[in-house]
Amino acid sequence: MVLKESKLWFYLALVIAFAVLINLLSPILAPFIFGALLAYLGDPLIDRLETWKLSRGFAVACVFIVLVVIISLLILLLVPMLQSQIDGLIERAPEIGDWLDTTATQLGQYFGVNADAINFKTLAKEYLPEAGNATKDFVKAVFESGGALLSGIVFVTLTPVITFYLMRDWDDLVERIYDLIPRSMKATAANLAKESDSMVSAFLRGQFLVMTGLGTIYSVGLSFVGLQFALLVGFIAGVMSFIPYLGTAVGLILAGVLFVAQYQDWIALWKVALVFAVGQTIEGYLLTPLLVGDRIGLHPVAVIFAVLAGGQLFGFVGILLALPVSAVLAVVLRYVVKQYKESHLYNDEHVSTATPPD
Repeated sequence: MVLKESKLWFYLALVIAFAVLINLLSPILAPFIFGALLAYLGDPLIDRLETWKLSRGFAVACVFIVLVVIISLLILLLVPMLQSQIDGLIERAPEIGDWLDTTATQLGQYFGVNADAINFKTLAKEYLPEAGNATKDFVKAVFESGGALLSGIVFVTLTPVITFYLMRDWDDLVERIYDLIPRSMKATAANLAKESDSMVSAFLRGQFLVMTGLGTIYSVGLSFVGLQFALLVGFIAGVMSFIPYLGTAVGLILAGVLFVAQYQDWIALWKVALVFAVGQTIEGYLLTPLLVGDRIGLHPVAVIFAVLAGGQLFGFVGILLALPVSAVLAVVLRYVVKQYKESHLYNDEHVSTATPPD
């Protein structure tokens, strides 16, 4: 009994020490985490190519080149278009703020409420830069900040290198880690690792494709109904859709406000609602069942808490790790609950006759 307790405290100390180490090293961990995520995503494809009698090195080179090309195209094509829409939104912000002020005043008069406390037009002028200068000011700020510039250079330079080496040695690293596990725990660890891999891969691969699909559907649909900032709204809604219904809610509100401000037509809002209804239908009946399934098993509230807690504890690195770590913890927690329900503590002979609370 004492030996088991000492093991428990030893493992708890290891977890705490690891968390402290992550917190201390978080400023330099971003390229390693991105590299590990890309290597994790690419490893199954590399293994598939190896079954076609290709060498590991050649398979890694092929997958690595494809990843670099895809990411480079996304950056070269998507970023300028998004920046153009951001500049356009900043340019129209005072006009939209003026419309919001007028609408709030009218609604306040209708409901008998004083809506003059917030001046959206003033807020837009005060907190948003002038149109056309947003990109220039951002680039200038980056170059004037030596630390930010150095961090950016390190990230862009190291991430591809780390990704390549982790892809090449991924199977060996997994084998070495498995070899360090105590023999008495190998079977349990293997089962938990297999289930965790299923959940994490379902999120990282499947949910990323769902987010991309939703972002594309929203962007194309909103462009079709004539929204000026369709790409920006679709991008935001797609990125935020990893939290169920949050991306749809934020995108619908943002698109609705911008659409009415653009056309001054409340009745035509049904077009925006239709776009998001179609997107949700495609996600619910096609994208999520095919690409993700029911393997993640994280409640939406747990997802929100994980992201906020990760950001609070470890900053940007915590946000990156929040959902993969939560998926693994969910697997471990289910195992602990199963062990508890099979234990004598749960199956006590003295059965309570008390009724559970409502």
